[in-house]
Amino acid sequence: MEKDNLICNCNEIYESEIVKAIKEKGLKTVEEVGDETTAGTICGQCVDDIQDILDEVNK
Repeated sequence: MEKDNLICNCNEIYESEIVKAIKEKGLKTVEEVGDETTAGTICGQCVDDIQDILDEVNK
């Protein structure tokens, strides 16, 4: 089983949830990911990680 990284500690959002939302909804920005998953919407510490995931999925 692949390890699922906890990306957003505040809202307990895992990488797999973010990747799924990006792929299913065609998300392109950190703000869109936040609107869809709540990741990155509290303290903002994970915003760079979310951007890295967006870049990887959308390349």
